[in-house]
Amino acid sequence: MPELPEVETVKNELAPYLIGRKVTDVSIFWDRTVKQPSVDELRRRIVGQKVIALSRRGKYLIATLSGGDFLIIHMKMSGSLLASRDSASPPPYTRAVIHLDDGTRIFFRDPRKFGKIWLTDDIKTAMPELGPEPLENQFTPNTLMKLVKNRKAPIKALLTDQTLIAGIGNMYADEALFSARIHPLRPGASLTPKEIARLHEAIKAVLRAGIDDKGASIVNYYRPGGETGYAHFAFKVAHGRGKKCPLCGTPIERITVRNRGTYFCPRCQKAP
Repeated sequence: MPELPEVETVKNELAPYLIGRKVTDVSIFWDRTVKQPSVDELRRRIVGQKVIALSRRGKYLIATLSGGDFLIIHMKMSGSLLASRDSASPPPYTRAVIHLDDGTRIFFRDPRKFGKIWLTDDIKTAMPELGPEPLENQFTPNTLMKLVKNRKAPIKALLTDQTLIAGIGNMYADEALFSARIHPLRPGASLTPKEIARLHEAIKAVLRAGIDDKGASIVNYYRPGGETGYAHFAFKVAHGRGKKCPLCGTPIERITVRNRGTYFCPRCQKAP
């Protein structure tokens, strides 16, 4: 699933194609991709509007339009946004195409059909309440402490709860917990102030590294130009069951935490 580093990479690399361009048409090949409004209304409202800004909130990509609307895209499990200025056929699994006035087309490719598009003049109607952005200055160790204290849920589940912290998913939660030497099943309330400080630093570090490496292409993630990211080559534990821990050589294990596959080193991250 595209997480914060992947969506941030898409935002950064898609911006030159989108900002300042006018939408001339929208093609929808899978109607359920459009969550709000109807397909016909989306097409009627968006055509003629210019994209004036592109931003990210959690795992959501937000295009601010000149007419006061927001085009919101969530890539979910398998989505990618690809940009092309040629006349080639849409890539396989394309669910929607945004046509721009310079001939550019933005393809929303989504093999598993979980991705969603919203067009709205009120972002709150499309997006749930999200927690703080982990890379903003306001996200401090004290912020993290307040979010997890008194919570009995496993810390892995807390890190991936978008209402608590926006943007962190499976891969980067596993990497952050390994870096902080914290077992994923530790209850949030059990973390000491020193562990919270380590985890806070680890979260920021793994997310920034993921952005620097243009995201992780484990399965379906592609950058707007069609290139893959390479953050996964630096992963220490995520998706690494059976591989040796880079610190101690112990085989990486996989467990399930709240229905999420979770990877960790049983020696470096002591069980609670």
